[in-house]
Amino acid sequence: MPKFRIKKNLISEKGLLRLSLLFAILCWLSLVLADIFLLFAEINQANAGITKEIPQLLLTLYIILFYFFFKIRIQKAESINFIDLLWHVFSTGLIVSLIQLAVSLFFYLLSDSKLMQNPLMINFFYHVNLGAIIVFLVSTFIVWKRLILYQKNKRLLIIWQVFEYSLLASLLYGFFQTNVQQWLFNGLLGFFFLFGIILSFNLKWIAYLNFKQKWRSILLLVLVILYLYYFINNLFNFSQEFNLVLDLLDNIYILSVAGFIFLYALISILVILFNLPTSSVFEQKISEVLNFQRLSQSIQKGDNENQVYEVLLESSNNAVFSTSSWLEIYENEETINTLTYNITDLKITQVRKSIQDSGIFAYLNKQKSNNFEKDLNYNKLTSNLNDPDYGSVLVMPLIIQERQIGLLVVLKDVTDGFNKEMVNIISSFVNQACISIENFELLSEALKNERYKEELKIAERVQKSLLPQSLISNEEFEMIAFYESADEVGGDYYDFYKINDTKTAVIIGDVSGKGTSASFNMSQMKGVFHSLVQFNLDSKTFLTKANHALSSCLEKSSFITAAYYNIDHQEKSISFSRAGHCPGLFYSKKDDKAAFFKNKGMGLGIVRNDNYEDFIDINKIYYNSGDILFLYTDGIIEAKNTDGEEFGYNRLSQYLQETNGNSPQEIQKGLIKYLYDFIGSEDLEDDYTALIIKFL
Repeated sequence: MPKFRIKKNLISEKGLLRLSLLFAILCWLSLVLADIFLLFAEINQANAGITKEIPQLLLTLYIILFYFFFKIRIQKAESINFIDLLWHVFSTGLIVSLIQLAVSLFFYLLSDSKLMQNPLMINFFYHVNLGAIIVFLVSTFIVWKRLILYQKNKRLLIIWQVFEYSLLASLLYGFFQTNVQQWLFNGLLGFFFLFGIILSFNLKWIAYLNFKQKWRSILLLVLVILYLYYFINNLFNFSQEFNLVLDLLDNIYILSVAGFIFLYALISILVILFNLPTSSVFEQKISEVLNFQRLSQSIQKGDNENQVYEVLLESSNNAVFSTSSWLEIYENEETINTLTYNITDLKITQVRKSIQDSGIFAYLNKQKSNNFEKDLNYNKLTSNLNDPDYGSVLVMPLIIQERQIGLLVVLKDVTDGFNKEMVNIISSFVNQACISIENFELLSEALKNERYKEELKIAERVQKSLLPQSLISNEEFEMIAFYESADEVGGDYYDFYKINDTKTAVIIGDVSGKGTSASFNMSQMKGVFHSLVQFNLDSKTFLTKANHALSSCLEKSSFITAAYYNIDHQEKSISFSRAGHCPGLFYSKKDDKAAFFKNKGMGLGIVRNDNYEDFIDINKIYYNSGDILFLYTDGIIEAKNTDGEEFGYNRLSQYLQETNGNSPQEIQKGLIKYLYDFIGSEDLEDDYTALIIKFL
C-alpha cells in the first residue's frame, strides 16, 4: 500500500503540471482573442459585447496558472543545485529573448508593409511578447523564492508569505483601477519595494559556492539583469509607439516582480563579489586541514616513509602556491633520495649556490652543530635569491629528536614570496610529517625487537609536545594543567588558543583506547583544533566541523570525546558545548557552590553524517571574580581504590568546594595528593588530565 500511494502522488503531480500548462495556454489564446475583439470593435465604433474586465481576468488567470506550474516544477524539486537554478533562469530568459528578437525582426522586415501598421497585428505580436515575458518573470520569481528560503526560519517564512500573498492579491488591482487611485498604485509599489529589499539580503546559498561557481553565478545574474532590461525596454517601446488594449506596464504585479528580480540579482552580485577574496582563502584553509589530516593518518593507512614525503611535498606546494620545490631525504647524514616538483637536477645545483650565498645553509649548519638545542628562527629560513628563475626561497629542515632526516626547499618566482603565515603552515606540515615518520619508525622497530617500551618513550615526548608547553595567565584568569599517562603514550588532550584580544578558546578531549593509536588520533585532534579555531566559530559549529573532519580519518571503532569552551573576557562569559566528554565542573563564588554542567553531546566520530549537529547543545554562562572552571578526563572520576570504589563526581565537586580559596597550583597539587591517597598507589589504570581556570 505505501508504494501505491507514492506512485499515485507522482502521477497526480505530473497531471497537475500538464493541466496548469494547458489552461495557461488556453487563457493566453483567449486573452489574445478578447483584446483583438475589443480593439476591432473600438476601431469600427461598435459594441463589443464584453467589458475590459474580461481581458484583465484572463491575464490574471494566465499569471496564476503559470505561477502554480513553476511552483510545482521548481520549488518541489527533490534536490537543489544553485547553479542549476540560475541556469534555468538563464535558459528561460534566452528563449524569451529569441522570441522577442524574432518579433523585432519580423517588424523590421515588414516595416513598410500595411500589415505591420494594422493595430490588430501590432496587438497580436505584443501579446506574444507579453506572454513570454510573464513566463520569464514568474519562473525567475519562483527560483528566487527557493534561494531565499534556503535554510529558512520561522520569521523569514512569515515575511516571505506576506510578500508573496500580497503580490498575488495585487492582481485584483487592475479590476478597480481609476485615475484617482494613482497614489495607491505608487504606495503599493513602495510597499513591495521595501519588502523586496528586506528579502534580498537572504543569501545563505552563496556561502556554499566554491570560487568557480561564484564567478559562474555572477555571469548568470548579470545576464538576468540584461534580460530584464531588454524585456522591460521592449514593453516600454510598444507602450510609447502603439495603441494597446492591455498595457503590461500598468500592471502592479508585473512591475513589482520585475523590480524584485532586479534587486535580488543586483544584491547577489555585490555580495558574491565581496565574498570572492575570502572564498579562495576559506578553500585554502580547508585544503590545509585536509592535507594536515592526510599527514596525520598516513601511518594508520599503512603508508611508508616515501609516501609521507610525497604527501608533504604536495601539501607544501598547494599551501603556498610554490613555483618549484624539492625534498631531500637523509640517512646517516647522506642524501639517499630527492623528490622534486617542476625543477631539474641541474637547476637544483644552480639554486643551491644561490641559497648558499643567502646564508640559510650556514645558519642551519650552525644549528645542526648545536644538535638543534635551540628553537629554529624561521625568519632566517626565508630569503630572496639572486637567480633568473626564482625570486625567493623557504628552506625547512625535517628534524626528529634533534636528528635531521631531510630538507624541504620551496621556491617562488617573486621576491618576498613567503609571509609569516606561509612559514607557519609549512612548519606545521613538516612537524606533522616528522611525527608520522617518527611514529612509523617506532612502530616498525617495535615489531622487529623486544625494545617496545624503550622506543615508545620517544613517542611519549613527541605526544607530550603536542600539548601546550606553557599555559596562559593574565589579568583575567590563571590557568594550570595536570597530565599523567597510564602508558608511555596516551590519548588525553587539552589546548588553548587566543583568538583575539578578548576571546580565548579552550579544549579538552579524550581519545578512545590507549597507547599509540590513541596518540595518533590525539595528533589529528590537535591538527583539526588549530585549523578550525582560527575562524572564531561558536562551540557548536566548531564541534560539528571537527566531527566532519575527523569522521573521514578515524577508524570505525574509534571516537573522541571533547568539550570546547569560548571565554569572552570583555563580556565575562563562557560559551561551551560538549561532545560526549565529562561534564565541566564550575564553582560560583557568589553562590559558594560547585556544580557540574548539564549539557548533552555525542562523541566525535560516532555519528558520521550531517545529523551530528542535532546531538550538540551550545550553552552560555557568565563568570565573576573568584569563580573556577575545572575540566578533567574520565580517568580521574573513574579512579578506583583497593576496594573497587570509584573516586566519583561527588568527591571531585566537594574537593573543589573546600579548596576554592586556594590558587590553581595549590588546587592541582592537593588534588593529585588526594587522588593518589585514595587509590593507594601511583600506578595508573587510565590517563589523568585536569585543567583548572580561576577567574581573577
